[in-house]
Order: sequence, then structure tokens, then C-alpha cells
Amino acid sequence: MSNLTTRPVILASASPRRLDLLRQIGLEPSAVDAADVDETPLRGELPAAYAQRLAGAKARAISSRHPDRIVLAADTVVVCGRRILPKAGDEADARRCLTLLSGRRHRVLGGVCIIGPEQRTCQTLVTTTVRFKRLSVAETEAYIRSGEWHGKAGGYAIQGRAAAFVAFISGSYSNVVGLPLHETVNLLKGAGWWRDTP
Repeated sequence: MSNLTTRPVILASASPRRLDLLRQIGLEPSAVDAADVDETPLRGELPAAYAQRLAGAKARAISSRHPDRIVLAADTVVVCGRRILPKAGDEADARRCLTLLSGRRHRVLGGVCIIGPEQRTCQTLVTTTVRFKRLSVAETEAYIRSGEWHGKAGGYAIQGRAAAFVAFISGSYSNVVGLPLHETVNLLKGAGWWRDTP
């Protein structure tokens, strides 16, 4: 069993996947307060900088409302080459993403930012490499019909039906789901905000 050494944690995300991941390691946020930030990439912004910037912006936005708490924010970015794939908002988005990812390797970048009391900030970036099998038109269309892609970075959810598309993965699986757990716990431990208890 694990717990925090100091104040409760606020999760700066409305993602049920991130909440589930934290609960999986025994961390129950005291509140969920989703940050509303503009997620448009800046002109010429590279994917790694983009992921880190968004995680930081979300953490700062919520920390200003809860200055005495520990605020945890994350952002997940799917990248093919240097191209940042969108969070699929419609079937056309999802189809374009799946067509691009079919038979190729891509990277999933997870930006994590934690802000504690007195604005003490810890941040990291985690990269996972994923390769999809070559998808048939029938497989792509079946996945589109499932609706799992909606709102997902890169148009897929690895913890769902898209798991059958993954031929190779290197790095943190939980990062692809939405939060790199090992690295997040290490940030909390390094800041003295987490201890392991028997």
C-alpha cells in the first residue's frame, strides 16, 4: 500500500483513464478538477515541447485554485514522424489517424507535471514506441464503428479493441493509456510527497 506524505492530490484531468490508473497504484485523488486550456500547437512547436507545455499549463491552471494541494497534470500526444496527431473528434479524424498508423511505428509522448505547495514543480516527459500491424479496411471500419476512438489521441485506445493492432511496444504501457505510472511515482518520491507503507 502507498500514500502521500503531505497534502492530498488534485487530479487536473477529467480523463477516467488517468483516474483509474492512479487508483490502480493505490492513489485516490481528493478531487478531480479538470483544466481548460487551449491545446492548439504553437507554430513550429515540436511534439516533445508541446506535450510538456500542455502538462505544465494544466498544472498551473489548477494549482492557482488549490495552492495548498499537490496538483497532478498530464498530457498524452501521439506522434507519427514529426506530425502531432489530433484527439479524434469525428470518424474522419479517426480514419485518418488509423490509416497513417497502419503498419508503422509511432511514438506516444506523455508529459507529466506536478506542482506542490509554494509552487514547487516537478516535470518529466516519457516516450513509448508503438508499432501497429497493417490494418485492413475491414479492421479499420470495425474499429470506427466501435466508437472507442472518440476523444482519444491518435484515434485509438490501447486498453480497448485497438490492443489487437499492436505488434510491438517499447516503454511504458500506462503512458499510452494516459499516465506513465512508474515515472509519476518517482516524481512524487523525489519531491518527498510519497512514501511506501507496509
